[in-house]
Amino acid sequence: MSKVINILSFDVQDRLKNGESVTIIDVREPEEVAQVRIPGVKHIRLSELQSRQNEIDPEKETIFVCRSGNRSAMACEYLMGQGYRNVKNLMGGMSGWNGHVEKN
Repeated sequence: MSKVINILSFDVQDRLKNGESVTIIDVREPEEVAQVRIPGVKHIRLSELQSRQNEIDPEKETIFVCRSGNRSAMACEYLMGQGYRNVKNLMGGMSGWNGHVEKN
């Protein structure tokens, strides 16, 4: 199996600042997402990924995020096993994110 590709928080933030269209999917639980989230992310919790993977374009780069990077890496591994080649894991997850956030 291919190795999960990690992407650094500042790389994602630079791309967002430059106006690039970046697809980010948050795989945390709803109560975690309700506390703090990156604006504009799509929420598909890890336990729903298999049943909702059709919502993810296999041709488009997609970055996955969770609290620390473990669950999002699992999401990448699963999708790579399903033939997705353009998935990346946000290294450090929300714990390492120092960009703009929305809070409740």
